[in-house]
Amino acid sequence: MTTAATILIADDDAAIRTVLTRALVRAGFEVRAAGDAATLWRWVEAGEGDLVITDVIMPDENGLDLVPRIKKLRPSMRVIVMSAQSTLMTAVKATERGAFEYLPKPFDLDEVVDTVRRALETSEDSKSAVSDKSPDDDEPLPFIGRSPAMQEIYRTLARLMPTNLTVLITGDSGTGKELVARALHDYGKRRASPFVAVNMAAIPRELIESELFGHEKGSFTGATQRNLGRFEQAKGGTLFLDEIGDMPLEAQTRLLRVLQEGEYTTIGGRTPMKADARIVAATHRDLRQLIRQGQFREDLYFRLNVVPIRLPALRERPDDIPELVEHFLGLAMREGLPRKTITPAGLDRLRRHSWGGNVRELENLMRRLAALYSQEDIGEDIIEAELSERATADKPTNVRLDSEDEGLGQTVERRLKVFFDAHGGTLPASGLYDRVINEVERPLIKLTLKATRGNQLRAAELLGLNRNTLRKKIRELNIPIVRGGPG
Repeated sequence: MTTAATILIADDDAAIRTVLTRALVRAGFEVRAAGDAATLWRWVEAGEGDLVITDVIMPDENGLDLVPRIKKLRPSMRVIVMSAQSTLMTAVKATERGAFEYLPKPFDLDEVVDTVRRALETSEDSKSAVSDKSPDDDEPLPFIGRSPAMQEIYRTLARLMPTNLTVLITGDSGTGKELVARALHDYGKRRASPFVAVNMAAIPRELIESELFGHEKGSFTGATQRNLGRFEQAKGGTLFLDEIGDMPLEAQTRLLRVLQEGEYTTIGGRTPMKADARIVAATHRDLRQLIRQGQFREDLYFRLNVVPIRLPALRERPDDIPELVEHFLGLAMREGLPRKTITPAGLDRLRRHSWGGNVRELENLMRRLAALYSQEDIGEDIIEAELSERATADKPTNVRLDSEDEGLGQTVERRLKVFFDAHGGTLPASGLYDRVINEVERPLIKLTLKATRGNQLRAAELLGLNRNTLRKKIRELNIPIVRGGPG
């Protein structure tokens, strides 16, 4: 790169042209700026300029449509795309059409200058388009939000879609980890093959290896036929390993071997099979803490954490709440619920909420508001009442079973001592542990469901269980579901 490099700018906003020109000139570049795509194209055709910065929406042409024409005429010329339409689709389209980088508006001038320098210094990559799928403008968005935190997610996803790199998605429950995995698949080069999702927390520990790698007929008691594992089902596509932090150590060892060697054998099988699936893993747990506790293999962590993506909690992007509210109320209308709007004061109250359940909690609240209230405009008083009621139901309490001064642990210990004293030398030969656990587990789940008015998703979050695991326990323990209200 030389300081004499010329940057061509196209943007119909004169103020943006001015601030970009001043910043780039101060950085040592020469600049030519135009307010339309036609002028920019004439400069490119004439062989002028070393790099292009173009807006998407211009009066005479969409800047995204200009990118492939520039790349075809001058393959080595780098193009940086700017847009106020700051969505995942914009980032994906910019990447697919050959842009070096996508910058959402409003942008940071220092970042623009740094991006220009990187573009001029980086060797040309002749990769073709990501896939044959080009998202339409009216295609439903997999993500909602234009906050800086989400913009970084969009740009990261756009860079990852043309690759096969392993991705580890972290974030609180309800932040949209599976949406990220599906977006990586749906707009990547493996989109024509299956997307297979498996939740580690929902599968009995003794069946996880069979579930992932399959088994042969007769390989164990009950294996009456050959079973295809998830790796085989996802051949050529994407395998999404959700709640990877709940995978038992023995299965972790086998998964590590697959990631290292690229092949596996079914349970009871002898012939190695090639593993041909992009791995995307996700967890809401702190894997480094699990490593320190000896519950997760460090070498597997590094194999999975090739590209980490941390999804922000909703409380970290409150400015996205109005757009999310509009989206979820629109979904409720399409499902047959009445039209609702949230007043400005109501939106302010939503921004101040802590959102322990993140986007999922907000979606549930919007459905509840649409279903339960007759007025079209929902104000702060209604939202305050709903949020306060949920907070009361969800608020943890210091459990006292017998005495005001006695905690749960002390009560259990005293009860067990009575049991041991009563039985003396006639204690059962085995099964005491399971018996005690069952005695505690059933009322715990029953009372939690009552506190959440039968909302199994919220009950699972309070208990720290996966929703499928909770459902399984409800069936096994024959716990009645009490419906005390919406949710």
